[in-house]
Amino acid sequence: MVLHRDAEVIEAVARASARAAARVHLKMRRGLSSLASIAATAPFVGLLGTLIGIVDSFRMSDTSKGYIAAVLSLSLASTALGLLVAIFASCFYTYLTNRLESLDTDMQNASLDLLNRLVLLKSIPDPR
Repeated sequence: MVLHRDAEVIEAVARASARAAARVHLKMRRGLSSLASIAATAPFVGLLGTLIGIVDSFRMSDTSKGYIAAVLSLSLASTALGLLVAIFASCFYTYLTNRLESLDTDMQNASLDLLNRLVLLKSIPDPR
């Protein structure tokens, strides 16, 4: 009867550690989808800025060519900025995702170590 109770305790500890790990995983994952969205949409925002600048330069075709070149240059800068934001957001997302996987593995290993120690403690005979 005592062995059955010990197995129940070990199973309860295993379930509790799995629930705690899932909660921590969800907390750490919060915000990663926003970062992925920024990485995915930033180039398009920059491209939209470029297209708006090009359309504006066509509207100003009767003004000086130097002004049109300045507008086009500024619109291309928006594309470069969008790409730069996307590159940094993508790299940071990848870093955080890899770090999250590493922490998940560490939590799982710690839980398994705890369970192994509990099993070892229960296998040592009671001197009484």
